[in-house]
Amino acid sequence: MRKILLLTACVITLLLTSCSVDDNSPRYHLIPLEVVSADLPPSFELNESYEIAVTYAIPNGCTFFDGFDITPVEQTTRNVVPIGSQFDDPDCVDGGQEVESSFRFVVLYTDTYLFRFYTGKDADGEDEFLEVEVPVNQ
Repeated sequence: MRKILLLTACVITLLLTSCSVDDNSPRYHLIPLEVVSADLPPSFELNESYEIAVTYAIPNGCTFFDGFDITPVEQTTRNVVPIGSQFDDPDCVDGGQEVESSFRFVVLYTDTYLFRFYTGKDADGEDEFLEVEVPVNQ
């Protein structure tokens, strides 16, 4: 009986002290970063791998690059969106900067590729893209 009481007390203690609602860790959310330019080759070779450089805007000192979201829209169409983690900090330093990162891309199809790089939203709130076509040599 004594072991059961001790075990029950340990479980209750763990449940009550494991999680805290008053977590003081930084809060952040993911945001799309706007592409300024992209450096692609004039053409691709089938089954080859390419490093594609992308220059994007970091809006403030509380935003950090987190990676690329590359979404296939059609067989050879890709939407490319740089993703940033933006920390919710009232003392955030304003003033953005342009940064370059790259990703690897493997050519799997013989049709021309269309890359659509996210550049922001228009006046109606619709996504805008910088579109670059790259033919595949056969």
